[in-house]
Amino acid sequence: GPSRTLILINGKRKNLSSLLYVQFAPGRGETGADLSAIPIDAIKRVEILRDGASAQYGSDAIAGVMNVILKNRYQFSSLTFNAGVTSKGDGGNYGLSFNSGASFANNGFLNYTIDVSQQNNAVRSGIIHRPTEKAIFGGSSSADAAIDAYLNRFPTGNNTNGTGEISAAKFNLNFGAPVDAGQFYGNAGYVNKKVFSNANFRTPYWRTDAGLLHNRIPGAPNYTGGTDPLYEGYLGYEPTFEGDLSDYHATLGFKTLRNGWTHDVSFTTGGNQQLYTVENTVNRTLGTLSPTAFKPGGYKFSHVVGNYDISREISQQFSLAFGTEVRRETYQIIAGDTASYSGEGANSFPGIRAENASSNSRFNLGVYADATLNVNADFLLNGAVRYENYSDFGDAFVWKLSSRYKLADNKLVLRASASTGFRAPTLHQIYAQSTQASFVAGTIQLSGLFNNRSKQAFLLGVPRLTPEKSTNFTVGLGLVPVRNLSITLDYYNIRIKDRIFYSSAISANSPSSQLGQILAAAGVVQAQFFLNGLETQNSGLDFVANYKDIALGNGKLAINLAGNYQLTNKIIGAPNDPAPIKAEGQTTLSAQIRSLLTEGRPEYKAVLGFDYLINKFAFSLNNTLFGPTRFQDLDNGGSDMLNIRQVFKPGVVTDLSIRYDIKKNVSFSVAANNILNVLPKWNLEAINSAGQTLLNNQAQRELLEGFLSFSGRYRILGYNGSQFSQLGTIFQASLVFRF
Repeated sequence: GPSRTLILINGKRKNLSSLLYVQFAPGRGETGADLSAIPIDAIKRVEILRDGASAQYGSDAIAGVMNVILKNRYQFSSLTFNAGVTSKGDGGNYGLSFNSGASFANNGFLNYTIDVSQQNNAVRSGIIHRPTEKAIFGGSSSADAAIDAYLNRFPTGNNTNGTGEISAAKFNLNFGAPVDAGQFYGNAGYVNKKVFSNANFRTPYWRTDAGLLHNRIPGAPNYTGGTDPLYEGYLGYEPTFEGDLSDYHATLGFKTLRNGWTHDVSFTTGGNQQLYTVENTVNRTLGTLSPTAFKPGGYKFSHVVGNYDISREISQQFSLAFGTEVRRETYQIIAGDTASYSGEGANSFPGIRAENASSNSRFNLGVYADATLNVNADFLLNGAVRYENYSDFGDAFVWKLSSRYKLADNKLVLRASASTGFRAPTLHQIYAQSTQASFVAGTIQLSGLFNNRSKQAFLLGVPRLTPEKSTNFTVGLGLVPVRNLSITLDYYNIRIKDRIFYSSAISANSPSSQLGQILAAAGVVQAQFFLNGLETQNSGLDFVANYKDIALGNGKLAINLAGNYQLTNKIIGAPNDPAPIKAEGQTTLSAQIRSLLTEGRPEYKAVLGFDYLINKFAFSLNNTLFGPTRFQDLDNGGSDMLNIRQVFKPGVVTDLSIRYDIKKNVSFSVAANNILNVLPKWNLEAINSAGQTLLNNQAQRELLEGFLSFSGRYRILGYNGSQFSQLGTIFQASLVFRF
């Protein structure tokens, strides 16, 4: 997941997002860094360290490290205009990027990038499946008649199943300033995004608005299924969601050479904030007193990091490095306005309750040592150890050993590594707390995410979160059989103990049970929480092959193939369920969560690319194969999904781009992404005979398909999403000036 790959910028830790992802999709319950905050034109290259790197970098590097290297010199300025649109004519995008800088004496430099962009909405609403719609909202002859009448007029239910709109302004700079004693260096970046999207359209037979969002039209149809004259001519309403997102990072450092030792001292800060606005909706608990616009609150995360690294090449065969890192993190939950959470809360996006708002921090100190020994010209050994102390959970100690051996005049390289790693629970996972209200049988019922440090979590027997612990093994080879052809093949095996996950919703079978009493005392009917509850194993193969500078006609061809095949992705043993939950015969790991963790990502993925340069033209053709994914969506498909899986089929997406160099310093590019207009496809697959019996009934199958796509509103993707986009073909064009 995103929380187990560490993101660095020029070797320094990038701050996390403030958002804790809690939707039922891959990455649920996790938080990652926002890579989109970095302008593309500011990046020189991206380095990938595939094996575990906790011993070098600390927490979050269980699956590896992605190091974004910024442009570190100034050669010329560039101005890039780009625009695009989908084949359906919507989803227009526009952008302008300016990269420039300056050069100074002694290889000093300044490189900066300004980037602004706009992404418009692309809508892919589906036709509503009436039997499912009636099963959800009907039940009486008047309600069913209202549904039919409304859908006769609005077959999609007026729903906007779209990508939303995003406006972004980004700035990034990188500099190096040599002085007599060494070199000052630094980088900084800031991005502000405005996000606008629509919630599901509230049809009249689903939600009413207390007369706040419409004007009555006497004598017009009433689609509510009732007879209240207030709703004559009422067509429903569509809540809107707006996000104001900002992200920043900055590093300032000094590097110097003293007595053969390189000293590197740096300070890094970064943060992310997300604030929300909801409009064109109501809080029906407040009735006619409800506002129609709300401020539901938001989230904020920040960190400050200090690093001191010392290294030296003791001899041609031996080098040594060691250092320390101190870090302080702060996570804040910002309450919404009272109307946004009072009672049932703002429809579509209830606000954060005042009692759930908080601000929490922690401090950690890490020290490490790293040694590399070139046994001879062909054989290399490397070892590293790291110790960390966190103010909230205590200590962690990890190590790593790796080796490399060259054969056949460097045409064959063998490599292997063994390591341990850890991932500290994020402050989001420790302190996140929320309460959601629903209107059931005429009463408001609350469900909650319990803070890991809360009294309720303690009473449930949920232990305090501790670090995940991993054991990593990798073995691989690199081969250069002929000139310009390189091949790598790597096997990895990662085993994680005490894996943190977001539990299924827990409810009591009896109000008099221990679980029932705990929930009642908390004022909720359902509860969820984070816990160290699983042991998982993931293994697979990574393959990369590149063949470049192949003569073809008057040009040069390059062929690239890269892929991943998942050998194992499994949960070992039973979850560590707290005693009160076990006593109810319930579990924190539902079939839905198990499926998400083990089947929610493609079994395999491969990219085959061709790049051809001839005269002033450059052609690029890439074919991406996505393997299947599977989900058991109990939330929407009900208990029938214990016997059935939703399966997204494999697909190949083809991208083509052509660049023409108009002049030495001017180029024009056109591209068609997903040129064959391949769309995600899914069906239902029986797990057992009971599931096959259900699927043999055509009406029942269609009903289940409707439940998994909200009556067909999300027919292409369903609720869970797919391996690739539902937008089909997207055309892009760009014009680049260099000066």
